[in-house]
Amino acid sequence: MKRGFGSAALAALAIAATAAFGGSSGEAAAGALERLQNGKIKIGYREDAAPYSYKNTIGEAAGYTVDLCRAVVAQLKAELELPEISIAYVPVTSSNRFKAVQNGQVDLLCGAATATLARRDVVDFSIPVFIDGAAVLTKVDGPKNFSSLKGHKIGVLEATTTESLLRDIVNKTDLQSEIVTVANHQDGREKLEGGEISAYFSDRALLVYLAAQSSQAKSLHVGTRYFSHEPYALAMKRGDSNFRLAVDRALSRIYRSDSISAIFDNAFNGAKPSDILKAMYLVSALPE
Repeated sequence: MKRGFGSAALAALAIAATAAFGGSSGEAAAGALERLQNGKIKIGYREDAAPYSYKNTIGEAAGYTVDLCRAVVAQLKAELELPEISIAYVPVTSSNRFKAVQNGQVDLLCGAATATLARRDVVDFSIPVFIDGAAVLTKVDGPKNFSSLKGHKIGVLEATTTESLLRDIVNKTDLQSEIVTVANHQDGREKLEGGEISAYFSDRALLVYLAAQSSQAKSLHVGTRYFSHEPYALAMKRGDSNFRLAVDRALSRIYRSDSISAIFDNAFNGAKPSDILKAMYLVSALPE
């Protein structure tokens, strides 16, 4: 089977990408593939979105999407036959992450970003890298179901699709709940543990991780009901189609190999991917 672009073809794509931006000199005008030719790439990551993207106990970027991005960079390094690629890890927040991609602070956003049509107005996305969905974290002795949250305070991370979803649910029902936005997930969990809110609304895998890391883990309950399906993807600068193609090719090859199992196991402590996630890997792995 034909393997696809080799190093010469990728180098040509990098030159073409630069020309598409007017052939201007300087790193800001160059496409991401050209910066890779110079042995550099900037990866954006969230410090508070474990198990996908976070700062670990020794201060390093870690998590499922961070490891996946490292595997993508390794694939591109091999294709370009480069001796080394220096990875600069750039911390971003839920509020500034897409702006960081737009202004060139980040080449590849490796957090927990849901790909939406509205967001594709400002950035490009890779093929999907994960599927999750919004759920609710409560105390064991708290409200027993979502309808029981009527009149209660519900926490949610600001500037996320889950915030938009929660506001839509509250506006369209008689829930009459007060929405409390938080700056990070740990703050949301602490507000729940301290009784400032009655529930925390986020993607379920994040909630499972948050609960497991809590000193009050036995007092917390992660609901089984999904309120949405969130397709995560890697974000990159809009219009840099050659780089997006190279990333999608790398992801497709990773999905077809055993390496995706190792990446998943490392991030989720040996848990097995769900059937829907297995299907996503199968369907998203584009043929050469």
